[in-house]
Amino acid sequence: MAIDSSARIAGTAKVHPGAIIGPRTVIGEFCIVEEDVSIGANNVLEPYVFVKRWTTLGDENEISAQTILGTDPLDKGFADQRSYLRIGHRNKIREHYTISRGSKPDTSTVIGDDNFIMTSGHIAHNAIIGNGTVIASCALVAGYAEIEDQAFLSGGVLIHQFGKVGRLAIISGNTRVSLDAPPFFTYAGFKISPCGLNLIGLRRAGVSAPEIQQLKKAYRLMYRNGLPLAVALNRIETELPGPLTEHLVSFVRNSKRGICREVGKNQSE
Repeated sequence: MAIDSSARIAGTAKVHPGAIIGPRTVIGEFCIVEEDVSIGANNVLEPYVFVKRWTTLGDENEISAQTILGTDPLDKGFADQRSYLRIGHRNKIREHYTISRGSKPDTSTVIGDDNFIMTSGHIAHNAIIGNGTVIASCALVAGYAEIEDQAFLSGGVLIHQFGKVGRLAIISGNTRVSLDAPPFFTYAGFKISPCGLNLIGLRRAGVSAPEIQQLKKAYRLMYRNGLPLAVALNRIETELPGPLTEHLVSFVRNSKRGICREVGKNQSE
């Protein structure tokens, strides 16, 4: 049976018989669940949630009222072909939110596990959201953007198409992320600029004091010593070995858009 016998579906909800609804999932009043949707166990959909075709939810997600999952991409080139939205486990997605499915045929937008996504925002087609992120109200994540694990996007943040935010980075409110934001640091200003380590986030994540000291030294090499970026990365690699600094160097070297630098400095260094 596509709808588990322990699921609770409100009388005003419309669930397509081709949808899969897992055990103990609750679907509230006036929800719509289309064909080719799979919803796992112990999910809660508040009233007026719309889950569109080719969307998959794992287990224990909480989806608040008037959220739409799996919308058609906001892409002029979209040809109305099959693509996907894949959502993991234990996510909280609050009111008035939209998340699009992939733009190209058989591609996906992917949301990981344990994310807290607040109100009135949008995650666009083919974006990748990691695990344990916080995306605050009114933040907008453009197509093909990537947000790594445990990153924090404050209210009103704008992530440019193909932009990338590193693990445990924090972006302050109303910041325009037009260049990639390397992991572990804090960023602010309309024209995004680094302004130190994300110390609170690092400590909450259980990063050790010696590792934090390494990251402080890495930050100074990248942003305070006036070194060309390539020289700074080589010094971080040789002088500050460790898994976090390795991830930092790899992120920067693999950046396609280029990383943000201090305001007034040459962004291409």
